[in-house]
Amino acid sequence: MLGADNRNKNARSADIAASAIATARNSQSPRELSPLAKIVAAEPVAPAMSAVVLGGSIRIAEFLILSLIGAAIYGYYVYPAEEFLWRYAVATFGASAAAIIAFHIADTYDVLALRRPISSFVRLTLAWTAIFLLAFALQFFFRLEGLYSRVWTASWYFTGLAALFAFRLFVASKVRRWTREGRLVRRTVIVGGAAPGEMLIEALQAQKDSDLDIRGVFDDRGDDRSAPMIAGKPKLGSVDDLVEFARKTRIDLLLVSLPITAEQRVLQMLRKLWVLPVDIRLAAHTGKLRFRPRAYSYIGNVPVLDIYDRPITDWNFVLKGLFDRVVGALMLIALSPVMALVALAVKLDSKGPVFFRQKRYGFNNELIEVFKFRSMYTDMTDATAAQLVTKGDPRVTRVGRFIRKTSLDELPQLINVVLKGNLSLVGPRPHAVHAKAQNQLYDEVVDGYFARHRVKPGITGWAQVNGWRGETDTPEKIQRRVEHDLYYIENWSVFFDVFILMKTPISLLKTENAY
Repeated sequence: MLGADNRNKNARSADIAASAIATARNSQSPRELSPLAKIVAAEPVAPAMSAVVLGGSIRIAEFLILSLIGAAIYGYYVYPAEEFLWRYAVATFGASAAAIIAFHIADTYDVLALRRPISSFVRLTLAWTAIFLLAFALQFFFRLEGLYSRVWTASWYFTGLAALFAFRLFVASKVRRWTREGRLVRRTVIVGGAAPGEMLIEALQAQKDSDLDIRGVFDDRGDDRSAPMIAGKPKLGSVDDLVEFARKTRIDLLLVSLPITAEQRVLQMLRKLWVLPVDIRLAAHTGKLRFRPRAYSYIGNVPVLDIYDRPITDWNFVLKGLFDRVVGALMLIALSPVMALVALAVKLDSKGPVFFRQKRYGFNNELIEVFKFRSMYTDMTDATAAQLVTKGDPRVTRVGRFIRKTSLDELPQLINVVLKGNLSLVGPRPHAVHAKAQNQLYDEVVDGYFARHRVKPGITGWAQVNGWRGETDTPEKIQRRVEHDLYYIENWSVFFDVFILMKTPISLLKTENAY
């Protein structure tokens, strides 16, 4: 019976999240923040650094350090006296990989251990020693004694240990600096005040070595029901204000302090908050209703329910960034002759600059400047896209008509990808600031429109290769675009990006909606 109840509650939580997605809507016009919220939002904030990527990078670095030291000692002492022996290469790389696994098991790669190297030196020494003892045991049982130089073995052990200590001291200095800069902390806001919010903040602050930096509280209730200061943290505004606040400063985590049983209030908040590119968690520390422990994730000792995760994070973010820069650079080089010819044609066809720059919405509603080849007469260009281009539009030049049909006008956006980094090769297409469908702004037409801005926009996307490119003059067209964009965000992978890029040239052959 208890298991069935838990399943029902979990299903209900999923229904809440699904309902929030289906009914979410946000306003395009910025809200006026309170003076205190403006001060907090204006504080200088360094870009966040992923603890997962940091730990993984240190693993790679230490593997290389140990491997190179073992190879260098072999090359200096063993190789001059003997021909190349593969067993040394196998032992070097095998023992180095085993050491990294042992260091991981010894829990030496979390941020706290990296920040305090002295306390982790003992664990590093024990793990590194255990690898050599295991190697000696294998030699004994398989009768391999004498195959490896004792001088090489001892030199690698002590030199490797010294190098590890020196490297960890260097890393510790960097990690402390990054922590002071706020790059290795999660900037957090609490949603919901009063007693539940106060209990949550106190529980979080009671934890030692927490990586949370609580910036304030947002609550729809007035000061008579929710005090201006809650457990020492200021109330910065309402939930609607939070959306604008999160677009002006870096926020990594939203913790909702409402009880799980207050489904309507939770749903009401999620309708407004899910469009933000942040992790959203529902605190479960005050609820009498308890699920099985594995139903929760934990922030220290505080149980939470995962509502939304920020898309494309940690190593996925690194992989996508590398993919964009490397493949984008290769495409820019390969297509440079085509771009030169298009630039010449634009210049010869009509007076004016070759490039057209337009403000569009990028990641988290940030305004970015997108490059295109100019396709309209200079005195008729529409930088805000207040009027959509239609079939036979007199503002479009002869060359412009061709390059718009073939999407050649979009090629300069490779500059945005490779040099500026504010576009991806693949992602939701960035829309102009005043783009409309039937005289309505896109966010007024489509529920949850701004959720497509949770990732960096792209030159091409899942919507475009499925036929939803070109004119967006009707609510259905923009609705279908957003649906495809959200599907892409939830199902992203590098292989998905490759598939979309490969399908893009084929989709460009369908030009009936491109004017």
